[in-house]
Amino acid sequence: MVDTEERIMNIPLREAKNTPSSKRASRAMKLVREFVSNNMDVPEEDIWIDSSTNEEIWSDGIKKPPSKIKVKAIKFEDGIVEVSIPRE
Repeated sequence: MVDTEERIMNIPLREAKNTPSSKRASRAMKLVREFVSNNMDVPEEDIWIDSSTNEEIWSDGIKKPPSKIKVKAIKFEDGIVEVSIPRE
């Protein structure tokens, strides 16, 4: 039996607006990694961010990331966490 933990999270990204405009989307990606790391109790190196999440943050370009994003985080038994956009 596979022991996994799954959570749906709303991640605030408003802190990315305080960085220079040419670095906002990159900062938003770091905020996603930090938020999931803190809430799933894993180091940031063990977090894998799906390309759908990356595309959602970068959809309006580097200067205009969204102010918040809804993601699904799945923690596998080996400690790796996969972050993706939930399908509805």
